[in-house]
Amino acid sequence: MAERSTAAVDVADNSGDEPLTAKAEQPTADGVARTRERDTAADDDTADTEKPMSRGASSPPELHSGHKLARRYRLEECVTRLDGFSSWRAVDEKLRRAVGVHLLPADHPRARSVLAAARSSALLGDPRFVQVLDAVEENDLVYVVHEWLPDATELTTVLAAGPLEAHDAYQLVSQVSQAMAAAHREGLAHLRLTPSAVLRTSSGQYRIRGLAVNAALRGISSDTPQRTDTEAIGALLYASLTQRWPYEDDAYGLSGLPKDIGLIAPDQVRAGVHRGLSELAMRALVNDGATASRQDPPCTTPEELVKAIGEMPRIRPPEPAFTAPPEYQRTTYQQGSYGRPSAHPSVTQTVITPPPPLQSRTGRALKWAVSALLIAALGLGSWQLADALMREKSEDANETQTTHGDDKGQPKPRKPISIKGGQEFVLQGSAQDPGDIRNTYDEDPASLWRTKTFNDGPRLAPYKPGVGIVYDLGSKRNVSAASIALRYGGPHTTISLYAVDSLSPSTPVESMKKIGTATTSGTTAKIEAKKPVKTQYVLLWVTAVPNSGPDGFYRAGYKQAITDVKLKG
Repeated sequence: MAERSTAAVDVADNSGDEPLTAKAEQPTADGVARTRERDTAADDDTADTEKPMSRGASSPPELHSGHKLARRYRLEECVTRLDGFSSWRAVDEKLRRAVGVHLLPADHPRARSVLAAARSSALLGDPRFVQVLDAVEENDLVYVVHEWLPDATELTTVLAAGPLEAHDAYQLVSQVSQAMAAAHREGLAHLRLTPSAVLRTSSGQYRIRGLAVNAALRGISSDTPQRTDTEAIGALLYASLTQRWPYEDDAYGLSGLPKDIGLIAPDQVRAGVHRGLSELAMRALVNDGATASRQDPPCTTPEELVKAIGEMPRIRPPEPAFTAPPEYQRTTYQQGSYGRPSAHPSVTQTVITPPPPLQSRTGRALKWAVSALLIAALGLGSWQLADALMREKSEDANETQTTHGDDKGQPKPRKPISIKGGQEFVLQGSAQDPGDIRNTYDEDPASLWRTKTFNDGPRLAPYKPGVGIVYDLGSKRNVSAASIALRYGGPHTTISLYAVDSLSPSTPVESMKKIGTATTSGTTAKIEAKKPVKTQYVLLWVTAVPNSGPDGFYRAGYKQAITDVKLKG
């Protein structure tokens, strides 16, 4: 019996277009990203069909439904069997949840590379990717266990119903580009980013499955991994806008382009396509011989694609369609005939004459008494209303005098300061969410910039001294207050403001001029300066974050997200 292997393999950093290489195996204390209590994800090979094995590949082991791996993972359904490996939907009996499993013989020529890819992907830990939960060599078998998302839908299935609206396509390319840019910063590539590898969850978030593993299973490699993944993102956007695959061959349930016409822009394939997204797709696909519709440079890396998306005007979701209420129908009660029999043409109706009004002396006296009471009530109400209005006017006058001050040196009202730009400030380790800085000052409360999820907290130290953003105010301004809207409440979030000398300050944080600080357990942090500080660049520095549960594709842990920042001077 082969010994169960739990050695982790790191993948070398590949910020350029060099091929991915693996370092030597190093033992770890507890193996690779053991099963986590998270939602599970769908298998990434459901679009594949059974194919004959390539020459030299080992035969897949004889497995069947009900077979158990490590006395824990019970195989349920084989969804793919090709080229010497198989993929299954399984059940983790220990945690009672569905998982996906890739299986291949330990002597398969790609077994070692599959293990290395799975372990490297598990170490990334980015919730935008379907997570690898286990990677094991045991009993002459190599198997990779990953999440299974029961509520997620493949992009292949989504596009079968028709092309995406502009806002949905914008969300797709934004989320996928940012996720792949983060993966490449850690030296990981996908190399098989197809519509079946992208899942849309019920909350509208997109998640990517098969990072590094899909390519390793099929023996796919690239000398220019960043360029390969960028072109694949361009193809996904093209298909989302047109419901056509941007090559001559049909693929993934989509028709290819007509023969012998080359690659044409999406807005020439289908009417009504968003012009900016059409040009973005061409800039990503220019690597394959396309010609951008404007003189913009091609995007050859996911990072360049993220930057190009950030320079586009934000595409808002469509306004909800107004549905007119049903035509108003008057009832018989409203028509004044409630309780009366309906008229028939052949029946003579009896007219009931109402009694005459009170005409006697008693009736006239009663009418005068009622009128007097009404006049008295109106007078009393008018007096009370006038008194309330006078008090409110007096209070407003006092508040105005307090707020605006007078000639004796009272404080003047603070004016909003517009933010012209921003850049993430990374003092130690990797960046948090550099592509979404603009979301913190775009006046859209639904957009946000987020931190990564940390296992311990609330203080980020000693893992990180802090995370933050440097804002450019355009010119030197007096900064005296700030209001920061946050996504997560709970104890506790600590935020400080500092005046710095540039977008990339080099001085230590403790040497920067502090404007103010605040600690909150709610979703708003307000910072007041004792004295206004004049500066062009302001650092927003987060040193503690609250613990929050999972939402969307963000896992539970210590994290925070900023939705809106307003500065005043």
